[in-house]
Amino acid sequence: MHPFIETIIIVLPVFLVIGLGTLLRRLGLMDEGFLKQTNKLVYVVFLPLLLFHRIGQADFNVFFNPGLVIGSSVAIAAGFLVSYSYAGVRRYPGPVKGSFSQGSFRGNLAYVGLAICMNAYGEEGLTSAGILMGFLVPVLNFFAILALLLPHQGRQHGGNTNWLRQLALNPLIVASFLGLLWSFFELPLPIIIDRALDISTGLSLPLALLAIGGTFSLGQLKGDLKIAGLATLIKLALLPLIATAILLPLGVSGQDLGIGILMAATPAATATYIMAHQMKGDAELAGSIVMLSTLLSAVSYTIILLILKGTELLP
Repeated sequence: MHPFIETIIIVLPVFLVIGLGTLLRRLGLMDEGFLKQTNKLVYVVFLPLLLFHRIGQADFNVFFNPGLVIGSSVAIAAGFLVSYSYAGVRRYPGPVKGSFSQGSFRGNLAYVGLAICMNAYGEEGLTSAGILMGFLVPVLNFFAILALLLPHQGRQHGGNTNWLRQLALNPLIVASFLGLLWSFFELPLPIIIDRALDISTGLSLPLALLAIGGTFSLGQLKGDLKIAGLATLIKLALLPLIATAILLPLGVSGQDLGIGILMAATPAATATYIMAHQMKGDAELAGSIVMLSTLLSAVSYTIILLILKGTELLP
C-alpha cells in the first residue's frame, strides 16, 4: 500500500469522528448542555479510567522509557521559553503574551494525541502514549500556569491557589499516578473489574473526539489571527522539531520516538481557553489558537506521519 494512503488511514478516521461531532451539533442531535456534560464525563470519568486501566495493566519495565519522558518534558519547557521570550520581544500585552505562549506548547494529549497514537501504533502505542501522558500532564499544567501568571506578576491574583489545587487534584494526573503505581508494583486486577473497564473505557476516545467536533466552530476564529497563526505554527511544526532534536541524543528511537513526536504535534488543548478565561489571559486569542490548530493538525499530522513512514519510524 502507498505510504500516503497508509497515512490517510491513520489520520482520517480521527478527524472524521471529529467531523461527525460537528455534524451532529448542526443537526441539533447534540446541544450545548449535552456537550458540556459529555466533556465533563470524558474528563472526570472515562479518560481517567482509560489511563488507569492501560497504564495499570502495562509492564512498567517494558513501556516506561525515561529518555522519552525527560526529553518530552524538556521539549515542553523549551516551547514555553521560546514562545514566552518571543512574546516579550514583540512586547505583546500581558493577556496576549500568556495566551500566545500557552497555546504554543500545551497540546491536546488526552483527546487527540492518544487517538492518533492508537491509530498509528495500535494498543501498544496507546499504552506507551498513556504512560508518557501520565508524566507530561503535570508538566504541561505547570508551564501553562506559569505562562499565564508571569505577565501579571506583582499583581493580586486570587485564583492562583485555586489553580494549584486543581493541578494537584487533576483527574488525569491522579489516574495516571495510580496506574503507574499499579504497574510498578505489578498489582493484580480482578477479572470482573478488568472486563468492566474494557467496556467502559471503549467510550473514552470516541466521546472525546465527538466533543471536540461538537464544540468546533469557525465562528470562534476572532481577534488577531496572525498571532493565533504563529502560535499554531509553533505548536504544530516547531515543537515536534524541538522534540525530535532533544529525543534523538537521549537515545530514544523506534516506536517511542514516533510517539514522542506525535504527542508533541498535538493541536492546542481546549483547556487553554478555559485557563485563559479564568487567569486573566486573552480568552478570545486562546479560543482562536485551539480552533486553528485543531483544523490544521489534520494536514500537519499527515505530513509528520509520512515523514515517520519514510524514516521507518512507523510500521
